[in-house]
Amino acid sequence: MALADSAGCANPVEDNPFPDIIELNVGGQVYITRHPTLVSVPGSLLWEMFTQKNVRSLARDSKGRFFVDRDGFLFRYILDYMRDQQLVLPEHFPERSRLQREAEYFMLPELVKMLAPKLSKQNSLGEDPCQSDPEELSPSADTARTLSSASATLPSAAAGAAGAGGAGTASTEGRRAGFITIGYRGSYTLGRDSQTDAKFRRVARIMVCGKTSLAKEVFGDTLNESRDPDRPPERYTSRYYLKFTFLEQAFDKLADAGFHMVACNSTGTCAFAHDQTDDRIWTSYTEYVFYRE
Repeated sequence: MALADSAGCANPVEDNPFPDIIELNVGGQVYITRHPTLVSVPGSLLWEMFTQKNVRSLARDSKGRFFVDRDGFLFRYILDYMRDQQLVLPEHFPERSRLQREAEYFMLPELVKMLAPKLSKQNSLGEDPCQSDPEELSPSADTARTLSSASATLPSAAAGAAGAGGAGTASTEGRRAGFITIGYRGSYTLGRDSQTDAKFRRVARIMVCGKTSLAKEVFGDTLNESRDPDRPPERYTSRYYLKFTFLEQAFDKLADAGFHMVACNSTGTCAFAHDQTDDRIWTSYTEYVFYRE
């Protein structure tokens, strides 16, 4: 009887060679989940992988984790769906089409249906052909807002021109609200006696992030657009930089355009340490956020 009992207890282990807790390496991202989660959708690729008898046929990384050569960041949504068969995405999720391809790869037909573009009145497909940029999803809405803003400004400008000081009022009302972020990378040397080099802030390039039209309005000809020359006015960019390297000059231009600083942050890391002099060269990245009402 004892032998029969022990054999009966061994059968589940033989039927399921996988542990209850499984570590996955998906494209370099590590995930830890339970075996029932991975086999929760029969017929899926993960179900096929983790219901087979031959565990050795599955690829593993150097630490013994099961390896899957797919997008590691998008796999979090695949795993969330495997847990309860529901799809919850962040608002304005920009990689819906890529996630749909991942769902097709993992053989999850119901998830593919959830991610499929919906029909709309304007187009047979409810999504723009380019899914990598969320700003392109509703260009008509941005255009409508721009036209309505312009039409609202024209009457006030005409009325202001008729009276004294009207031109200044019109120009103020014509300004659009928005954010502009100024960023730069610098370096400084910290010696043995905590004395910093006089040239602690060596600014090689001042970067500009924000809406294209606002950046051109504020900085004009001093804005270098070579890294993103064809960006439409109502789109955003983080690839512009200034032709000068004086922060105060950038601040003056922003102040003249009606912007004021609302936030700033900075980080620093030790890039090099001299063994004999104990001098350490630090690199830093600093951002200033400006806003105009």
